Amino acid sequence: MIKVEQKLFQNRYRVDAGRSHITIKQPELCANACIEQQCTTCCPAGCYIAEGNGKVVLITDGCLECGTCRIICDEHRNVEWDWPRGGFGVLFKFG
Repeated sequence: MIKVEQKLFQNRYRVDAGRSHITIKQPELCANACIEQQCTTCCPAGCYIAEGNGKVVLITDGCLECGTCRIICDEHRNVEWDWPRGGFGVLFKFG
């Protein structure tokens, strides 16, 4: 049986250096007002990481562009999400 991680590893990602397609609007809001920090557990690519001080760090390399983060952050609407520029982002390999 093939695990999800093995399938995701087949995808490739072209990083648009210095121009992220996702940003956290107010990082301090994640640390101070968001108790659940659902983005850290719901993102299938693991782009959101909770640090010990409550801060949430976003690393968009490997983002699957599924939009889960903007949906899950419904209470605070603290995620600015857009599609990557043409030629950048995830390159899915099916099969």
